[in-house]
Amino acid sequence: MSTVRAGVIAVQGDVSEHAAAIEHAAEAHGVEADIVEIRQSGLVPDCDVLLMPGGESTTISRLLAREGIDEEIKAHVEAGKPVLATCAGLIVASRDAKDERVQTLDLLDVTVDRNAFGRQVDSFEAPLDVDGLDSPFPAVFIRAPLIDEVGDDVEILAEWDGNPVAVRDGPIIGTSFHPELTPDSRLHDLAFFEELAVEA
Repeated sequence: MSTVRAGVIAVQGDVSEHAAAIEHAAEAHGVEADIVEIRQSGLVPDCDVLLMPGGESTTISRLLAREGIDEEIKAHVEAGKPVLATCAGLIVASRDAKDERVQTLDLLDVTVDRNAFGRQVDSFEAPLDVDGLDSPFPAVFIRAPLIDEVGDDVEILAEWDGNPVAVRDGPIIGTSFHPELTPDSRLHDLAFFEELAVEA
């Protein structure tokens, strides 16, 4: 059985839930997932795929810069390796978060409005039509960022209420919602194992 080394940025966020989703998606392709929790530099270069989870975007961006992980993530993307960036991960990966406290990585050619969907009490779940999936995805929105501007080369994978909530830019998929908070691992499959499915 082949193995994929999957790094989960673990300075904050739903690390175990994302790890379980990656393992489930890998298993469907007969691949073993070796999960690496990343809290320091030196680990990203050995990863085949990378997950940037939610949390607090200002804190995440500051810790990535302090530990030198930010430059390693950029090199990962430059090498064409897949990344799934969810909620705060999307904000950190974006071109512009419209908040000088967030040191964005400028990897996703989008601008975002933090917490545009409201506070924690405004959280909701919605069935979402996502390009590449054959049935609606149960998307969980928690203090979700709004993607309000996308670059010319960015593919919009899903919209909610007329706004993009899932996008693809090269090897990166970014979502406003939390795909790890459901038993449905198809977003992780789409981000990391789509090529395996095509080859099969």
